[in-house]
Amino acid sequence: MGGYTAIKKENKRWKVVFCGILIFICLGTIYSWSIFRHPIEVLFNINATQSGLPYMFFLVFYAAAMPVTGIILQKQKHLKVILIGGIMVATGWIVSSYSQNIVTMVVSLGIVAGGGVGVVYGAVISAISNWFPDRKGLATGLTLSGFGLSPFITAPLARYMIESFGLMKTFQYLGFIFFLVIVLSAMVFRSTPKAMLIQTNVNREGDIPTKQMMRKGAFYALWGCFAVGTFNGLMAVSMAGPVGQEIFKLDETLTAMLVSAFAVFNCIGRPLFGWLTDLLKPKKAAQLLFAIIFTASTIMLVAGAKTVALYVVTFALLWLALGGWLAVAPAAAAIMFGSRHHAKNYGIVFTAYGVGAVIGVLVSGFIRDTTGSYQIVFYPMMVSAVLGLFLSAYIRKRN
Repeated sequence: MGGYTAIKKENKRWKVVFCGILIFICLGTIYSWSIFRHPIEVLFNINATQSGLPYMFFLVFYAAAMPVTGIILQKQKHLKVILIGGIMVATGWIVSSYSQNIVTMVVSLGIVAGGGVGVVYGAVISAISNWFPDRKGLATGLTLSGFGLSPFITAPLARYMIESFGLMKTFQYLGFIFFLVIVLSAMVFRSTPKAMLIQTNVNREGDIPTKQMMRKGAFYALWGCFAVGTFNGLMAVSMAGPVGQEIFKLDETLTAMLVSAFAVFNCIGRPLFGWLTDLLKPKKAAQLLFAIIFTASTIMLVAGAKTVALYVVTFALLWLALGGWLAVAPAAAAIMFGSRHHAKNYGIVFTAYGVGAVIGVLVSGFIRDTTGSYQIVFYPMMVSAVLGLFLSAYIRKRN
């Protein structure tokens, strides 16, 4: 208890969260990809599928870099890893400004920058968990809100820059901006407070190494829940616009405004469910999220194309749930398996994000192509939410 008391007096630790938010705003720029797609299609004379390749590879390498980062953090300090990842992110965006075709952009932005985001993301979340052993969920959720907030800052900025300087100069300028923000913000991660050292020594018996974690049923329950949660959330993100236009017959302008509003709920979901994870513990927070997904899916199936209000409620809840899972998962990993090996442990847990993303995109696309509508997609959402409720029963600290 002495460690926690000392840490609570360490008010300066909140500046770490603030700098983490700034870093994550830079990392989350990829969620503004729709701003870049049309200019890229025109520049390279390619179709929509091809213009989505850098985004797809970005997400894949972002997820793949997480477990690798966990291993690196066992031997390297957080600051060094964040700086290396930040250089990768900046380099990827800058080199993309010299791309001659979509393939070179896939390599520079998708692989280099995407991998860099995974490195920075893993290191920052690990550091935040160490700084806030008493408020893991809240601190992690607040930091992750930067990712959700990013499109509101970077999307209009990117649009303005493209109109003012052109597409390639925009990639270049953004790369330099990201380098400065990430490097300067990373300086707060230079050291660990003495109170943290005290707490680490006190709770060392609760820290579970990765190999031991992977022998526990609770790990597979958390991994499965995270995969189901991201399966639903990323599917909702990818089809929010098309559903509004195809099923509810909304125009592009109104749909775009509503999608921006949904992103607000994604941002809110991170600190909200981070706080709820601290308050209710991971199991109940997970069950609440799956209850929200089930409810949202049911509303959509009942709604049909009757009222836009139900469409808004459905997708606001689904985006909220996605944001919630991105806060619950890292906090749950720290609470269940300890902070000492958190970077490596959460890196393994985070592979569920990649699996959920790929399956979600494939399932929604297959259903749309074979049935001609996204309406049927909400049935597998409901079923998966029930599966998630079942899996969440096995989320516990020790088993």
